[in-house]
Amino acid sequence: MEDMDTGADTVLKDPPPPEYSCDTEWKARVDLAACYRLLAHFGMADTVYGHATVRVPGSPDEYLINPFGMMFEEVTASSLVKVDHTGLPVDGVTAVNAAGFVIHSAIHAARPDVDCVIHTHTRAGVALSCLAEGLLPINQFALEFSELVRYHDYEGIALDLAEQERLVADLGSSHTLVLRNHGMLTAGRTVPGAFYLFYYLEQAAKVQMDVMASGGKIVTPPVEVQKHTAGQYASAFDPDKTGLRGWPAMLRLLDRHNPGYDQ
Repeated sequence: MEDMDTGADTVLKDPPPPEYSCDTEWKARVDLAACYRLLAHFGMADTVYGHATVRVPGSPDEYLINPFGMMFEEVTASSLVKVDHTGLPVDGVTAVNAAGFVIHSAIHAARPDVDCVIHTHTRAGVALSCLAEGLLPINQFALEFSELVRYHDYEGIALDLAEQERLVADLGSSHTLVLRNHGMLTAGRTVPGAFYLFYYLEQAAKVQMDVMASGGKIVTPPVEVQKHTAGQYASAFDPDKTGLRGWPAMLRLLDRHNPGYDQ
């Protein structure tokens, strides 16, 4: 896979544990653990539910996921579970969330261009997912997604393997999926890129719900301005490059407020 170094801008403070023969997987683990803690820090976690995954560098059929029952703010690099596309842990017998397997394994298997998938249930995201009109192009955050967001109809708790084909088809080649009546999902080539997308998708959802709750008349930019802005994002804001640019600052934030993710 090209351009897939999930930890390209992550500087390890300590050498990887001895069980890791090289630092590539350990960097991926550190970034994913940081992603979990950042989701918690910014109020985007759902207790022990929801999931973020990253493909194991050099092992395209394996990925890392949180152990079921651990709060996002508790996740560490070493606690992440390595699973294959059947959902079985590669190392040990640590339990993982079955719904996480159904959703994430389907996307990892179908999209070799995607290394990180984030899905959780934020209040604003779930509220947005219940609206027939979906994400409205009414603020700058939303305009980055307006021509790329896709929708997947609710089929119940994501435990049915038959849903995988429909979920992948609904995502298509996009990086953003609203799971109706459920939550939101973003996919990126890197952990920082997927986190960047999820953070700003959540901001777009929050702003929309606040505006709709105000009862005021909504100002919607003209269609030509919407398309112009979407084009600006497409040409100048690659999500993975933009995410990587801000990632060191995100790690410094964790080092101040919730250190230990890299253990």
